[in-house]
Amino acid sequence: MARFNWMGKELEDLKKMSEEELTKLYNSRARRTLKRGQVKNNPKLFKKIKVAIKELESGEQKTSIKTHLRSLVITPQMVGLTINVHNGKEFVKVLIKERMIGNLIGEYSMTRKMVKHSSPGVGASRSSKFVPMK
Repeated sequence: MARFNWMGKELEDLKKMSEEELTKLYNSRARRTLKRGQVKNNPKLFKKIKVAIKELESGEQKTSIKTHLRSLVITPQMVGLTINVHNGKEFVKVLIKERMIGNLIGEYSMTRKMVKHSSPGVGASRSSKFVPMK
C-alpha cells in the first residue's frame, strides 16, 4: 500500500514541522488565514482542539468539538479528529483525514441540499388537476 504524501512530505514529518515551515507548504489563502491569526481570534476552539489531540494520541477521542468556524484551516495535527461543523441548520460530523490537510473545514460540510423534483403537486399546472390523489 502506498504511503501518504502531501507536498512531498509524509504525515509523521509534517507533524514534526514547525508552524513557519508548514505555512510555506500551504496555498496562499491558508497562509494568509494563519498569518492573520486564526488562533488569536478563536482561543477557546483551539484549546478544545489541543485537548482532543491529546486524547486522540492517548486513545479514544472523548470530547466532541462543535464549531461554527467554517474557515478553519486543517493542520496535520488534526488528522483523526472528528469535528462537528455547523452548516447553517445543523452540525455535520467531519472526520479529518490526511488528504484534507491545507483545506478549510467548511468545504466538507455542505450548506445546500440537492434539489430532487418529483411529480407536480396539486395546483401546479392545469394538467395536475386530473392526477389521481392517493
